[in-house]
Amino acid sequence: MTDFILDPRLEADSVFLADGPLSQVRLIDDTRFPWLLLVPRVANAVEWIDLDGAQQRLLLAEIHQVGSLLRGEPSVEKLNIGALGNVVHQLHVHLVGRREGDAAWPAPVWGFGAMQRHDATLLAGKIDAWRSRLA
Repeated sequence: MTDFILDPRLEADSVFLADGPLSQVRLIDDTRFPWLLLVPRVANAVEWIDLDGAQQRLLLAEIHQVGSLLRGEPSVEKLNIGALGNVVHQLHVHLVGRREGDAAWPAPVWGFGAMQRHDATLLAGKIDAWRSRLA
């Protein structure tokens, strides 16, 4: 995992929250949706099948843990989980909290409208809150 380099597009659109056993946990900087990202720290991993069996199980455990936390957010009625990789090829898993009537409902969030970045002060507060929940 030492050769891991985060794709610049993922870095530009998200902020680091924590390192899990396998993955970086990141917050997508978009106020429209509660949106977390898991990026396995495995060099050259593009697809799920690029992970060995132990890594696949670990990623599933991380998805469960982070998804459960996200689902506990007050505005979340539905949890979308996806690993598309059509634009950014580096393996990453989106966990998006959805609710009826949100900015993209019922369509997928990917490619829907322009990101609405957090105010720096509000973003700092979200980062602190997520880091304490992930600890």
